[in-house]
Amino acid sequence: LSADGEITSKPMVLFLGPWSVGKSSMINYLLGLDDTPYQLYTGAEPTTSEFTVIMHGPKLKTIEGIVMAADSARSFSPLEKFGQNFLEKLIGIEVPHKLLERVTFVDTPGIIENRKQQERGYPFNDVCQWFIDRADLIFVVFDPTKLDVGLELEMLFRQLKGRESQIRIILNKADSLATQELMRVYGALFWSLAPLINVTEPPRVYVSSFWPHEYHPDTHKDLFLKEEISLLEDLNQVIENRMENKIAFIRQHAIRVRIHALLVDRYLQTYKEKMTFFSDGELVFRDIVEDPDKFFIFKSILAKTNVSKFDLPNREAYKDFFGINPITSFKLLSQQCSYMGGCFLEKIEKAITRELPDLLGSIGLGKKPNVLSCDITGCGETPKNRYKKP
Repeated sequence: LSADGEITSKPMVLFLGPWSVGKSSMINYLLGLDDTPYQLYTGAEPTTSEFTVIMHGPKLKTIEGIVMAADSARSFSPLEKFGQNFLEKLIGIEVPHKLLERVTFVDTPGIIENRKQQERGYPFNDVCQWFIDRADLIFVVFDPTKLDVGLELEMLFRQLKGRESQIRIILNKADSLATQELMRVYGALFWSLAPLINVTEPPRVYVSSFWPHEYHPDTHKDLFLKEEISLLEDLNQVIENRMENKIAFIRQHAIRVRIHALLVDRYLQTYKEKMTFFSDGELVFRDIVEDPDKFFIFKSILAKTNVSKFDLPNREAYKDFFGINPITSFKLLSQQCSYMGGCFLEKIEKAITRELPDLLGSIGLGKKPNVLSCDITGCGETPKNRYKKP
């Protein structure tokens, strides 16, 4: 984690999906921003070209991306690394809304198939990844009338690997189809996404129309309203479980660091074993990086306790890694110990096996059951226009 602000920040809900599926309309609806000067622009054309962060503030106001990134107290300062072109496409909106006291929403530019990253003028996929890595809940929104899973969306789902438990699929504008057709689209959506989401338990799909207009007559109004309430309860649950999720995320990150440290150590040991006085260091190491299995590098890590084969990174990634970080710049883990401070690896092991689980346990003991009501979280305010619907 790159900043304390990321640990102490509010839960983040990220809205992703193709353009014109109703992401901005959904945020307007959940926060009651419709017909106010601060409603997010919506329309049939690709309207949202910015990453818009909607957060709590004492009064309605907009904040330029460059100002958000310059404020180290906010958790968005690391975004500076994506450059000036991106910061011009980042905007913050402060809204005095009860729900935003507990959560921050992020609206993203719609995915436009066949558009190259260069056309956006900044590394779109990298920026998306930054938000995905920090999101507590990821709403991937679809329009059932134009279900097109193309290349950019496939790329996005590749970036969502490992975050499946945070993903919720929204089949929005559901009242624009007759029931039978909606069922067909629901099936087609799962068929399209199945190869992209390779998990035993599929993500939750919410089928409704998230906007203030009345549902179309002769559609499943009761179902849509129940789905809407379920989604709000889901959001509430994520807010309640925020601290547990954060600790679990830090532990997951620590496991990755541990495996990476073990792998680099193993590469270094192999290199030192193969080097002789007459060896060409570069050639020796190239041989190891090109075919690590010949030297049992990954197998030797799997032989250690607490390492799952599913946690092992891609072998190819280490070609790139050592292309930037020469092997000679590393020290063996056995040399990274001190009398007072102990060993680097032992500290990580202790955090993974004892300290972080203990922290999780202590939070769990302090929780009061049956307090997951909207009266407490303020989500009872939302969606404020529900009364417009029959």
